[in-house]
Amino acid sequence: MNKRILIIEDEPDIARILKYAFAKENFLVRCEECGMSGIEAVKNFMPDVVLLDVMLPDISGFEVCKNLMKYKIPILMLTARNDIVDKILGLELGADDYITKPFDIREVITRVNVALRRIERIINKEEESEKIIIGDIIIIKKSREVYKNNELIKLKPKEYDLLLYMSENKNRVLSRDQILIKVWNYDFEGDWRTIDVHIRRLRQKLHCEELIETVFGIGYILKG
Repeated sequence: MNKRILIIEDEPDIARILKYAFAKENFLVRCEECGMSGIEAVKNFMPDVVLLDVMLPDISGFEVCKNLMKYKIPILMLTARNDIVDKILGLELGADDYITKPFDIREVITRVNVALRRIERIINKEEESEKIIIGDIIIIKKSREVYKNNELIKLKPKEYDLLLYMSENKNRVLSRDQILIKVWNYDFEGDWRTIDVHIRRLRQKLHCEELIETVFGIGYILKG
């Protein structure tokens, strides 16, 4: 899918050059010449990256940058000034990069692509941290979903909680008392048979008898 770039630049010639260059790179491009219209454009255009001029006719690019931080998209600031103080301020406000005019359009394209790759790596890393993979079983913590061979397995809330707890402690022997405390909490008034029933259901639903082993006289261990 084509990446979206929002260019907030009040100089028509520069905006036109940037628009042409990024359209040629298969970006979907939107240009705004004012800071406030740029802020509004982010809400409905939903860009993947923003090129932001520092000197705008209504509000400064620094104010725009500060406002756009909540959207967590990469921002590259453009300026005709080569003042180190301006660069530091922009970066401290959350800008990903700072490009001084006049610039080589090839460098701008490269820096935009680098910023996009960096944010994609961060997103991928965050998504991976939300997953637990054990063989052909994938547990997605954010949505509380479990897949086996890419097929969604419907688990009841406590079945999911039990599987999650055991998967986060895989290859460790967990006593029934530990499981009761962590999964059902201290106030649970049941007995060990409840755990055994839920373990049996997990084995059946996941079609994997060997995944959760019984440790006689103690509890269970999830092998992974």
